[in-house]
Amino acid sequence: MKALVVNCTLKRSPDPSNTHALAEVVGHRLIELGCDVEYVRAVDLDIRPGVVSDAGDGDEWPAVHRKLLGAQILIVASPTWVGRPSSVAQRVLERMSALMSEQDHEGRPVAYNRVAGVVVTGNEDGAHHVISEITGALGDIGYTIPGQSWTYWHLGPGPGPDYLDDERGHEWAHRTGRTMAANLYRTAYALIAHPLDVPEQ
Repeated sequence: MKALVVNCTLKRSPDPSNTHALAEVVGHRLIELGCDVEYVRAVDLDIRPGVVSDAGDGDEWPAVHRKLLGAQILIVASPTWVGRPSSVAQRVLERMSALMSEQDHEGRPVAYNRVAGVVVTGNEDGAHHVISEITGALGDIGYTIPGQSWTYWHLGPGPGPDYLDDERGHEWAHRTGRTMAANLYRTAYALIAHPLDVPEQ
């Protein structure tokens, strides 16, 4: 089984990413469960605006698109900025919306029988809003969203330190992240064994 983590931090590599650090907790648990895990930092790529799978002219989204189709598990990881998902996360979701018009060899939307979850970090509140925004979009696209398929870290309302700068709250975020990984894995395994049927026309 393969898992893809799309990190929607605003920080380009090799700058440290708080969001990547928490996403790795989930990724490590997925590896323990037997998954291959790959990470993509979207801001490092030239992802053109649009709602198509290939915008041409140097667009680097098609490579991410291929990775999405090769993964049974997707994790979208985003920081919270002004209480909302990052602008990079919004760009990724807009490009992913093209999946709704693509079908597999049995006529199902290509996101069917794939599961998705969300990782959020931030030094301000708004994590639950970010989770609901991203999971809502992924559900529209066709992904299955298991119960408790998210984890987040922040220290409450108002600005504060970053995840990598403060150990407070890590135990809860890590425990929730490991549970998230298990729920994603088990649901993906169930869908492989008993896939969703072609939608009725």
